[in-house]
Amino acid sequence: MKYNRKYQIGVMGSAADLNYSKELEKIAFDVGNEIASSGNITVYGAEKDYDSLSTAASRGAKSVGGTTVGVTYGKSNDIWDKDGNTDIIISTGMDRGGGREFVLVNSCDAIIAVSGGSGTLTEIAIAYQSNIPTIVIGGTGGWADKLADTYLDNRKRLLTIKADNAKQAVIKVLEELNK
Repeated sequence: MKYNRKYQIGVMGSAADLNYSKELEKIAFDVGNEIASSGNITVYGAEKDYDSLSTAASRGAKSVGGTTVGVTYGKSNDIWDKDGNTDIIISTGMDRGGGREFVLVNSCDAIIAVSGGSGTLTEIAIAYQSNIPTIVIGGTGGWADKLADTYLDNRKRLLTIKADNAKQAVIKVLEELNK
């Protein structure tokens, strides 16, 4: 699956209404930082009304001059963007909770999940159905922990690979993409 372009690596994770910790926010920030430092693009679910672990990843990417793409729901390009960390906004015109997630995941070469609620579960399932490599950071709770080193069903299409930290997650993503 080698490309002569930068990889588009998605970061999925809990929204602020799940009350995640500052420690989880730092892990997500580090994921974005590692993606950008590897010379690749951070793709994330851009929210319109509050922060998320995905938006923390965009801040991490921008902290080292990386490129970020925010995929949002609805018909406008207005997003919750702390300090202007989004280079490109893709407005799907779709609702939150299904449609946007399909466009988001299918815009990625691979995804990395940090913790995560029902939206992250949806994104991981879409990635599984689409044979998009998925890395989860263990010890972050949510669906990342529940699905670490498992298959989503008996088809055993693609293992959801566990990483222990942001750096290892990006290394594992690149290993999967460069097979």
